[in-house]
Amino acid sequence: MKIERFEDILAWHKAKVLTVEIYKQFENSKDFGFRDQIQRATVSVMNNIAEGFERKSNKEFAYFLYVAKGSCGEVRSMLILAQELNKINKEQAQPLQHLAEEISKMLSGLIKTL
Repeated sequence: MKIERFEDILAWHKAKVLTVEIYKQFENSKDFGFRDQIQRATVSVMNNIAEGFERKSNKEFAYFLYVAKGSCGEVRSMLILAQELNKINKEQAQPLQHLAEEISKMLSGLIKTL
């Protein structure tokens, strides 16, 4: 399948799912700093995939995929912290962590193909 738009990229779709789930999970959090940071990090994953693709250069696309991968790591780190601070429980965090890990692996694969 030829990728013609960033919306065709499976990693972008999974990042969108992760973003929506993170927003839902933390929407009622009164810890505004934490909530805003994890939401910004997850939005960064999907937006950097999109921005990099739209640059129309493999070198720039790879750079933005690395940035997205870094943001994915930030989300995973914050999910660990969220558990430690009892903001979410293990059952809530685990599927989000698995999805973030899957996205990170997909980004690594995309980078390698470039």
